[in-house]
Amino acid sequence: MSEFKRCYLFNEDMDALSARLAADGRDLKDLLGGKGSNLCLMTNAAIPVPPGFTITTDTCIEYVNTGKLPEDFDNELAQAISSLQEWVGKQLGNPDNPLLVSVRSGAKFSMPGMMDTVLNLGLNDEVAAGIIKLAGDERFVWDAYRRFIMMYGDVVRGVERELFEECLDKVKHEEGVTDDVDVSAAGLKKVVACEKEVYKYHLGEDFPTDPTEQLLGAVRAVFESWDNDRAIAYRELNRIPHDLGTAVNVQAMVFGNLGEGSGTGVAFTRNPATGEKEIYGDYLFNAQGEDVVAGIRTPVPIAELAQEMPEIYQEFAEICDKLEQFYHDMEDVEFTVEQGKLWMLQTRNGKRTARAAIKIAVDMVEEGLITEEEAVMLVEPDQLDQILHRQFDPGAKPEAVATGVAASPGAAAGQVVFTSEEAVEWAEQGQRVVLVRHETSPDDIRGMAASQGILTVLGGKTSHAAVVGRQMGKPCVVGCGAIELDYGQKQFEVNGNIVNEGDYISIDGTTGEVMLGDVATIDSDIIQVLRGTMAPEESEDYQYFAEFMPWADNVRVMGVRTNADTPEDSTLARELGAAGIGLTRTEHMFFGEERLLNFQKMILSDSEEDMTEAANALLPYQRDDFYGILKAMDGLPVIIRLLDPPLHEFLPRDDDGIEAAAQVSGKTPDEIRDIASNLHELNPMLGHRGCRLGITFPMIYKMQVRAIFEAACQLKKEGYNPIPEVMIPLVGILGELEILKGYAEEVAQEVMDEQGVEFQYMIGTMIEIPRACLVADDIARIAEFFSFGTNDLTQMAFGFSRDDVEGKFIPAYITQRIIEVSPFESIDRNGVGALVRMAVEKGRAANDNLEIGICGEHGGEPRSVHFCHEVGLDYVSCAPLRVPVARLAAAQAQIENPR
Repeated sequence: MSEFKRCYLFNEDMDALSARLAADGRDLKDLLGGKGSNLCLMTNAAIPVPPGFTITTDTCIEYVNTGKLPEDFDNELAQAISSLQEWVGKQLGNPDNPLLVSVRSGAKFSMPGMMDTVLNLGLNDEVAAGIIKLAGDERFVWDAYRRFIMMYGDVVRGVERELFEECLDKVKHEEGVTDDVDVSAAGLKKVVACEKEVYKYHLGEDFPTDPTEQLLGAVRAVFESWDNDRAIAYRELNRIPHDLGTAVNVQAMVFGNLGEGSGTGVAFTRNPATGEKEIYGDYLFNAQGEDVVAGIRTPVPIAELAQEMPEIYQEFAEICDKLEQFYHDMEDVEFTVEQGKLWMLQTRNGKRTARAAIKIAVDMVEEGLITEEEAVMLVEPDQLDQILHRQFDPGAKPEAVATGVAASPGAAAGQVVFTSEEAVEWAEQGQRVVLVRHETSPDDIRGMAASQGILTVLGGKTSHAAVVGRQMGKPCVVGCGAIELDYGQKQFEVNGNIVNEGDYISIDGTTGEVMLGDVATIDSDIIQVLRGTMAPEESEDYQYFAEFMPWADNVRVMGVRTNADTPEDSTLARELGAAGIGLTRTEHMFFGEERLLNFQKMILSDSEEDMTEAANALLPYQRDDFYGILKAMDGLPVIIRLLDPPLHEFLPRDDDGIEAAAQVSGKTPDEIRDIASNLHELNPMLGHRGCRLGITFPMIYKMQVRAIFEAACQLKKEGYNPIPEVMIPLVGILGELEILKGYAEEVAQEVMDEQGVEFQYMIGTMIEIPRACLVADDIARIAEFFSFGTNDLTQMAFGFSRDDVEGKFIPAYITQRIIEVSPFESIDRNGVGALVRMAVEKGRAANDNLEIGICGEHGGEPRSVHFCHEVGLDYVSCAPLRVPVARLAAAQAQIENPR
């Protein structure tokens, strides 16, 4: 038996209950759900709320787990009904003094429309006759009765709603009317009789007349709706845990369909799209709440209520203001006016766009309503994506022909190309292209960079295309299985549409939608201002963003860096608030045509001397790359990861590429194929890559380190302050780092002696192997920094191949609740997180000055940022456009869990 009651009346002492819950590590919403707790708090605050009680989430969880209501539930329900009847002075089932109730869901986190509702419960023939006698409004009663039978039959017993609606349609046809409100009282009485027949025909029993039986059935139905398909999907999309359960709110009915002095509405205390301080919503005269939500009738703007019922509107506006004062947030409210009396049916924190969220937060601070810290908590970090990425013009967006996985947000439109080479060639001619592939590989990097967006048939949110797309800030849709791709014909088919090379398509990386045609896009004002193409005063979005974000920076204690491989990305990230670079990937820099040929020549060399000569030919390219990035981040640390992928990924696979490599290397095509075959690995993630390459081919790492330090010397001479940090990847054994750090320090000293320049630098490692976490104390004795590569650490901890598991069984694992979310999307706290925590503790114990950060994809994901804050990391690093997201998430983590 739960230590808390099963049912709580709205007028009970919520302060006392809150104190008891706090001692148990919970709050009101945990027990009563969001709607129930708010109804109780509003009642306690003397806001007019119809009396009622809330059945707890604990009861729901027991019901869902066991399939039956708890043994003590019937008695507690009876007590709650008795108390409610005493409160309102009416009785369920009493024709002479009838009480009708609504039964609504209410989970801890708002899930609008996902679970079930039953209205007008308590009606039967005797009660209907009693209300007609008391109220004298026969039409109203039969309308309420027919609605109740339809809702109960649909929600509680599973009879399709359309079957009941056919009864109403038949009577409307008989009476020659089109609108529900024009059906006569006699006609509605016929509808009730028809609906009872439908109920009995499909269920083999009469419609229940006992109000207690009706109520128990409705409570069970709401509990069961916690696990309906749409509720599960909503929780998965919004990362809401599946084990919270929903509360049930039983509330005395008030009626908005009692004539012209009645009505119902839904409103926001501020505009949820723009953030303007104005009551925003819809109202229907002479209607019940479901009419507004279901769109049965067209509502009018709520401003018309001010014209028709000015006193009611004034009271409503005052309550809206009171709710904002109480909750310190913009509220979403439902209300009913019953014969000139205003009743508040619900309030919850309103959903809003990113633009509105920031404006509301800033305005409320300026109004003195909230503090800057409270403002920081009003904006969801992930929302910032909406105002930073390119977006489609909503007025020009057509219906999607397919939907894949939304992998990298933003909007892209262009002509379809199917190869990386074509993408580069077409882009050089000034054409906008979208690269469409089965899946991408490192070979496609140049084509991806040249494309407006990337669309793949295979892959998940952390596939190559997704990871690189986010890194580049390119809109990307992956895993679009509806596409049938034919490289030979240079076309794909999707839902009966043939799309050829050169045809325009548009992809929305925020929603996963794929559309035909060249859909117009809108550039983000904020990005335009940061790039200097728009004046700050021209963009209200930028002005609010620029005022809001420093509040987050004033709070957070964890730094935010960026993952950037180009000066352009580095500059943008710095403008967006990055305090350095946490990861520069050097492998992408070798994919230019001339560079790649030189790199292939190095791989194909027969002697160390030839290999060193080829490596030295690459040095000027690398030095120029690092010079641009270090210059863009002047005065801020830049972590540069030395070469990580296995060498076979750089060798050609097609005949033209093999022929080109043969010409520069002096090898025959067959010899090149043999070398590629020998270098090929069955499991390259666990093979000859990272520091293992540096040990066996030291000239590669030495060349890269020299290029880094020569670029730093050049910048020093020019008056800049470069701060390079050299990261050696995949270290799992102390000896690996000892050898490679020794090489790097030798080269550093050589360069400084040659150039006559001293500069600050650090040498550390990427922690991405479980063994490195276990021996982190040993590694930390010589490493100056750790950077967690959580993508690979997750793969190795789980034994998952990321590109394979995302599409093959991760969705099934989520559906069957083996896991709540992909571990590649949000860090696995219990497993991978335990390894990270261990490495931090061991590393810091061995080296007080150890700098520790994270550079995997998790560095820009809010829940993972919270974890990084909790374990004491110095910084997180993420893609440029995720930097504001991480800044805000880090601030919220500090507010919720100060360190």
